[in-house]
Amino acid sequence: MTAKRLPSLFISHGAPLFALEPGDTGPALTRWGQQLTQANTLRGVVIMSPHWMARAPAVMSTAAPQTWHDFGGFPQPLYELQYPAAGHPALAQEVIGLLASVGVEAQADAGRPFDHGAWVPLMHLFPQADVPVVQVALPLRWGPAEVFALGRALRSLRDSGVLLIGSGSMTHNLSEFFGGAREPAPYVLAFSRWVEDAVTRGDMQALFNYRALAPSASRAHPSEDHFLPLFFALGAADEQARPDYLSREVMYGILSMDTFALSAAA
Repeated sequence: MTAKRLPSLFISHGAPLFALEPGDTGPALTRWGQQLTQANTLRGVVIMSPHWMARAPAVMSTAAPQTWHDFGGFPQPLYELQYPAAGHPALAQEVIGLLASVGVEAQADAGRPFDHGAWVPLMHLFPQADVPVVQVALPLRWGPAEVFALGRALRSLRDSGVLLIGSGSMTHNLSEFFGGAREPAPYVLAFSRWVEDAVTRGDMQALFNYRALAPSASRAHPSEDHFLPLFFALGAADEQARPDYLSREVMYGILSMDTFALSAAA
């Protein structure tokens, strides 16, 4: 990993229980985070999660975000977890300024807490909660190209010690969730490997049109929200970046935990 330009990162955050049941993906994130911090001085993280969807672009600007347990019906120990990372108001203003430079007006949100799409994967990636974090909202009704452009507008932050993360899910059809260990559904594997092939080839046009081209796209994602953070990570990456997979795990048979870094172009 270069000490000059950080990668961008796509994380599949799965279900909230990922916080307590890390599988293979959680330890892989921890190892990768350790390698990253050993090789680089991190100024902060900017992360997009589908669990903050807003009518217009918005940026977390509080210095001390709360941990929001934005889910119900899970075991009590999950609600006792806290992720006490600091916010970064100055970095939030940088984000707002970079978006303004490309014509995107974003509002600062001083009351926004960490939703589980942010704090659950971050507790594996940086378990000491010692890297400041800024969340950006996923604007309602934005599609892949618009989210990609938002990531691209922030790409330069990678040159100053900021890790840009899209946190979503490679597959996310919760109507098929039955819990427990199950063999991966064939459509989950087919969709995930189609995406891997397209990202590896750098075929953005295919990815922008994934709903028409990818196998079982509407079954893998009945709605787009959990897939769109992928485009934030892709936009933040260099054009020639290719994926370095941390995980291809499938949880509960239907949740592909595909997670990969997009390293700086050589």
